[in-house]
Amino acid sequence: MKEIVNCVSYENGVRKTEVPLNEVHEALEDAGQFVWIGLHEPSKHIMQQVQQEFNLHDLAVEDAQKAHQRPKIELYGDIVFIVLRTAQKNAQNHIDFGETHFFVGKNFIVVIRHGSTVSYAEIRARCEAMPELLSKGQSFVLYAIMDFIVDRYFPVVEELETDLQDIEEKVFKEKPSRQTTEQIYQLKRELLDVKRAVSPLIDICTRLMRPDIKNISDETHAYFRDVNDHAIRINEMVDNTRELLNSALEANFSLISISQNDTNKKFAGWAAIIALPTMVAGFWGMNFKFMPETESEYGFYSIIALTALACLTLYFLFRRSGWL
Repeated sequence: MKEIVNCVSYENGVRKTEVPLNEVHEALEDAGQFVWIGLHEPSKHIMQQVQQEFNLHDLAVEDAQKAHQRPKIELYGDIVFIVLRTAQKNAQNHIDFGETHFFVGKNFIVVIRHGSTVSYAEIRARCEAMPELLSKGQSFVLYAIMDFIVDRYFPVVEELETDLQDIEEKVFKEKPSRQTTEQIYQLKRELLDVKRAVSPLIDICTRLMRPDIKNISDETHAYFRDVNDHAIRINEMVDNTRELLNSALEANFSLISISQNDTNKKFAGWAAIIALPTMVAGFWGMNFKFMPETESEYGFYSIIALTALACLTLYFLFRRSGWL
């Protein structure tokens, strides 16, 4: 995939022309238009060109080049630098995380994608189909992409909730096992990763709604409020799922403990039953001169019968008490 996905100038919400990267500085001189450039895992050379054309700060460019950043918002003069994490399920039903970095200036927006993330060509086409909204400038583009990223967390979290339901069925309807415990810890790890990605979104949206941040128009504050509401909902869904998962983990440990106690009871019950004939046999096997029933014609059979009856009595007593 090419590094420069698109570099286009817009005027009054209408696509004007594609702009070569080395001519962007000329397009930026026209205050009546803004430039939207999309990059995908750009090389160091491309990032240096972007830095020169848009006059970006060295530290922000270094973060955008290396990626692997936590979600955040930073100000470098009048330029806003934002990092968001994207999420989507892969074929193995695990979550793949990517990153999207934004540079928002007076009349430009630079969008940089890293890792596992969906193309934003659909967002560009949707924005171009709404010139009255695209005329709000680069801050509306920022909203459109942020809204797309946040909304893609909903199916991911819903699938995690489905995984939780499957685990709950295994915990309460099947025999507790170590495999179930491993699945619970795997789900806890994924929920924690989602929590780390989503939780900072609330602070990012809150800061974007503040009037002191330049290059974010007041007209788009309501849109970022909508993204903030979605982020809060996802955050609450994650928190609720984590609480239920903790309860499922505790229940699984409790059921495992109960199962072990039941097994111990069975061993103790059978040990008591086996101990009775062992004791009788050991007593009559001792080398005493005088032993009861040894001179009786039916003494041996009486002892066997009484021992068997005692064992059966213990068995039924243990069975009735739930030990066997």
